[in-house]
Amino acid sequence: MNSGSGGEPSSPGPPSLDRRSFVAGAGAAALLGAAGAGASTAPAHAAQATAPAARVTGIVEGNLPDFHPLLKDELRFPLAWGTSPVRDFRAWRRAARSKVEEHLFVERDHTPYEQESGGRVEADGYTRESVTLSLTRYERVRGSLLTPHGTGPFPAVLLLHDHGAKFDIGKEKLVRPWDDDTRLASAQGWADRCFGGRFVGDELARRGYVVLALDALGWGDRGPVTYEQQQALASNLFHLGSSLAGLMAREDVRAAGFLAGLDRVDRRRVAAVGFSMGAFRAWQTAALSDAIAAAASVCWMTGLKEVMVPGNNILRGQSSYCMLHPGLAWHLDFPDVASIAAPKPSLFFHGAQDTLFPAEGVRVAHEKLRAVWRARRAGEHLHTKVWPELGHVFSVQQQDEVFAWLDAVL
Repeated sequence: MNSGSGGEPSSPGPPSLDRRSFVAGAGAAALLGAAGAGASTAPAHAAQATAPAARVTGIVEGNLPDFHPLLKDELRFPLAWGTSPVRDFRAWRRAARSKVEEHLFVERDHTPYEQESGGRVEADGYTRESVTLSLTRYERVRGSLLTPHGTGPFPAVLLLHDHGAKFDIGKEKLVRPWDDDTRLASAQGWADRCFGGRFVGDELARRGYVVLALDALGWGDRGPVTYEQQQALASNLFHLGSSLAGLMAREDVRAAGFLAGLDRVDRRRVAAVGFSMGAFRAWQTAALSDAIAAAASVCWMTGLKEVMVPGNNILRGQSSYCMLHPGLAWHLDFPDVASIAAPKPSLFFHGAQDTLFPAEGVRVAHEKLRAVWRARRAGEHLHTKVWPELGHVFSVQQQDEVFAWLDAVL
């Protein structure tokens, strides 16, 4: 890959990682380290007499190397808007999007969707429908599609489910299951815990939006994995030259294209909406897909350096592999990637009591986002808000505000 694409300045970090260098580079470093360790023939005591004692490195807080501050200092995000020498925003967006896509480790896929529809069930003001489609050439995926009663074309929402270490349901976290009582009980419990008892997708359909929700790999019909298995799944995909997070990103972009292409949908009015990991997926899809006109992200936005702190959940591995694109941090921070979507209408909510995202990380990210949207003379298109009393939830009050915002921007 061309690390100088789009006029990116040189940086002290390693070259851009492709599938070969990601594996070969790590192996070469290990071999060089081993060779260097055996290169000296001087007695150990002689070295000790002429040089200060080397500091012994180790692990802090269980998962971070104790030299992690030095690694953080080397992350300067040189391709970020405002730091990159590219001053034309459209050229910068092309270069930044290309850099993200290089690090997905999953090729673009143009496989025909070949939609199959299941039985339709009428609900209060909308129709429920099961659909199966090919998001990639590897697998068919089943989803829930809700369509308002009336004549379209309608605005539409791609709903992206959270992680939550709960894998028995995926799409059902957001769309009420209508043909499986076991999943309904599980889904209602999750809705009570995270969404004030509501199914967000059904509420949107009642309000006049076509809604599509699909399972990510490992959830619902495409799983379930266990908490312990998800890290092995990610590792196995890396061994196969692919990526769990990259696959998820590619599939979400494909899902956006499918939804925008439906006859019942006004393709100019399609939004991505998500909570927690779904929020990450929403702003990422808005950055990578021209089919998405707006995005609402609840409880997932931070600066990378600020979230990589002792005790944070992201340090445990496991769920973080769903949001990890190896090598991308040498070029772009999380809010830098989200900024590729500017000047699209974008909403970012955060609960001040949310222990997963330190307040400083949220502040840094929001400031970066505001600077980019202002630079595009579209500051009014960006809505950031911190809810002082809330934690890691998508409450009914937040939902109502998101729904009103969608009505206004779509």
